[in-house]
Amino acid sequence: MKTVAPLALVIAFATLSAPAMAQFQKPEDAVKYRKAALTVMANHFGRVGAMANGRVPFDAKVAADSAAIVETMSKLPWEGFVAGTDKGDTRALPVIWTEQAKFKEASERLQGETAKLNAAAKTGNLDAIKTAFGAVGQSCKACHDNFRKE
Repeated sequence: MKTVAPLALVIAFATLSAPAMAQFQKPEDAVKYRKAALTVMANHFGRVGAMANGRVPFDAKVAADSAAIVETMSKLPWEGFVAGTDKGDTRALPVIWTEQAKFKEASERLQGETAKLNAAAKTGNLDAIKTAFGAVGQSCKACHDNFRKE
């Protein structure tokens, strides 16, 4: 029994930490992953933006659902910016890898602003959503200006 408990802990730890240790098979897999995450995030952000800008009627449930997806997706693409993914089908600038602290700060700012958007959307208050939407948009723009080829 004394041997089984430590072994069970090791197996549980390995199983739970496997996703964090997962490696992309090829650099292009990492690029595809981050692009997919950013595409889904942009799509749902666009849905909120269409309501915030009056292009479509405001629907509190759609806004809240989309904002929740935006917040979730804002946490995903960053692990796809691994060494060797600065080449190929990407608009990522090399500065991402030479100034990693600045890039990390920008990603954290985006995550913080999307959390605020999600909180605002949960209230159903369009004015609060508009304010939070603008802050997320500024965060996106700043990252694109500094870290993305146009």
